[in-house]
Amino acid sequence: MSDTTPKIIFMGTPEFAVPSLRAIHAEFGVAAVVTVPDKPKGRGLKLIPSEVKAAALELGIPVLQPESVKSPEFAQQIAELQPDIIAVIAFKILPPAVYSQAKLGAFNIHGSLLPKYRGAAPIQWAIINGEKKSGVTSFLLQEKVDTGAILKTREVEIGDGMTAGELYFALMPLAAELAVETCGLLLKGEATPQPQNDEEATPAPKLFREQCKIDWKQKAETVRNFIHGVSPVPGAWTMFEGKRMKILKADLATSMWTAPGEYTIEGEDFIVACNTDAVVLKEIQLEGKPIVKASDFVRGWSGNTTGNLS
Repeated sequence: MSDTTPKIIFMGTPEFAVPSLRAIHAEFGVAAVVTVPDKPKGRGLKLIPSEVKAAALELGIPVLQPESVKSPEFAQQIAELQPDIIAVIAFKILPPAVYSQAKLGAFNIHGSLLPKYRGAAPIQWAIINGEKKSGVTSFLLQEKVDTGAILKTREVEIGDGMTAGELYFALMPLAAELAVETCGLLLKGEATPQPQNDEEATPAPKLFREQCKIDWKQKAETVRNFIHGVSPVPGAWTMFEGKRMKILKADLATSMWTAPGEYTIEGEDFIVACNTDAVVLKEIQLEGKPIVKASDFVRGWSGNTTGNLS
């Protein structure tokens, strides 16, 4: 590596961060990658690397896997690398002792248009709340999570009926473009950080499966947005004939004039009443079964054609 080559350290873990790693490495080179330790998975508890580690090894980039990003040893490792830039995408919360080592700046790419949706689940909450647009934001790291000065944003429209999973994949290439652009601004000294307006901030806390039971007493649009906002994970669910049913996609329908949670199976449609109007289920998954189209499930269903979801 020549003296004129910037030293960029990339920190990330999941699939979402991989296009950004590849893009930064192709444009500027990445000196080192930091990701989580390999995790045991499957029956044999085989150690599996993160998606970011797998990509880094493919690209021939050295990988660090600290047990704790707060340890003095890790901060020392980063200091010895003398980074110009630290780029963080879908990783852990870093202490100042680590991110302050970057000579030109340490930035994070966040999956929302900050200051809206600060937290671990910005993509999900944007869908749940019926937003019409989303995007990615690069911002300078500071001690309080997701509050640093904004460097750049990229917007994308949220299509009607889009799920969190679909928005996730739509944002991945935008994040990569923004990561490269942000590195370029920092390297050229052209970044113009803009403070966030805390009064416009909204929270986006992590969602867990037990929080994702569907409340059929909500209006149909709210129910549909909730289903799509937690699809595919953790997944909205309800109880159907004594079994947990995960619902991954639904469309809006007109009211059946029945009580919330009452379902009707007619033709190829699985219709569920809400507080106002109804939804037609499009993709479902019963306990222990694969994901199927609701129409396929209905065609093979020989049980009750009316009843209640709880």
